[in-house]
Amino acid sequence: MVATVATASLFPVSSPQPDSGAKNSCKHGGCLGSVDVRGIKSKSTSSNGLQVKTNAQAPTKVNGTRIGVMDGLKTDESSSSGAPRTFINQLPDWSMLLAAITTIFLAAEKQWMMLDWKTKRPDMLVDLDPFGFGRIVEDGFVFRQNFPIRSYEIGADRTASVETLMNHLQETALNHVKNAGLLGDGFGSTHEMCKRNLFWVVTKMQVLVDRYPTWGDVVQVDTWVAASGKNSMRRDWVIRDCKTGEILTRASSNWVMMNKVTRRLSKIPDEVRTEIEKYFVDTPAVIDDDSIKLPKLDENTADHVRNGLTPKWSDLDVNQHVNNVKYVGWILESAPQPVVENYELASITLEYRRECMKDSVLQSLTSLVGGGGVADSGSVDCQHLLRLAGGGEIVKGRTKWRPKFASTFKNINHFPTESG
Repeated sequence: MVATVATASLFPVSSPQPDSGAKNSCKHGGCLGSVDVRGIKSKSTSSNGLQVKTNAQAPTKVNGTRIGVMDGLKTDESSSSGAPRTFINQLPDWSMLLAAITTIFLAAEKQWMMLDWKTKRPDMLVDLDPFGFGRIVEDGFVFRQNFPIRSYEIGADRTASVETLMNHLQETALNHVKNAGLLGDGFGSTHEMCKRNLFWVVTKMQVLVDRYPTWGDVVQVDTWVAASGKNSMRRDWVIRDCKTGEILTRASSNWVMMNKVTRRLSKIPDEVRTEIEKYFVDTPAVIDDDSIKLPKLDENTADHVRNGLTPKWSDLDVNQHVNNVKYVGWILESAPQPVVENYELASITLEYRRECMKDSVLQSLTSLVGGGGVADSGSVDCQHLLRLAGGGEIVKGRTKWRPKFASTFKNINHFPTESG
């Protein structure tokens, strides 16, 4: 009965004309008469003292079409007149159904537009790594991670420092090992390396910066590894701007193994090689090897000297030696102040000679290549040496600087020597 009533309210049908000769069959001796479920008209019938009020109304024609509305059956004895019938209140209420359909279509359209927007906007690459944990891409050979440039990572020029970029390089290298499932108990060491008390040390690092990101930028760092000789490994990086895809920085490095107990370099064991070689990429380095031989640098040939540099406890990593990024800051301690203020670091090459421990006292030396003046291209080349106070070399370096402002470097053609 309920289904019949609902169907009739949505799909009106013509009611049969009453037949005067027809009689209703009554099981209990009473007759209910004909009930039209579309209209309402009160009519009372009785059977053996039981009164039931039935509602019936002839269907109304609108534009030649019969319509009707189910107002229900009433069982009260008193007859009451309803609200006056109009065209509006006799139509089915489609507003809720139309509202629901409209909401569904609008939601679907919004989702489609969001998906299409993300595929067309490069800056939405950030959403692929929303928490900055990084992920393996390129068939498992490349690790990718995003980094926002924070306010405490920029300098007086409102751009990220070279130390910030190198920290991102180191972080992605360690996370690459972790995400590949190779990380053991050590700092970037694999399981087989941990069994043999081995860890990685960098022997050479080259960084080429095309443009420094600024506060609020998000950079995307890709890194991968490749074979480099018999007992070393090469790791490369590319840093891009997430919004534009522009390459900001390229870096390449060589790594060897050191024994944690003896503090001596070690060959790569076959077991370790088996672990890591399946991740090697057969591609050339992103930067051509800088093999320029520079003259020996000491206190007599250096233009600028900074003495008495000592590492703090916070400068040490878990392998109990100074973090390699810290060396960059010490090297730049002896860079000429006019160069630092008016030029920006375009490239740096570091050759690591030995470890620096927590009790070391260091000396930073810098010499300007080419007689201490500005090259015709407007760049400045420097040679650096970071050594122990006793004379042992720790890091040798070369830097190239480009002018920050084109109108400034023309007035700077010589830098005085300094010692401190």
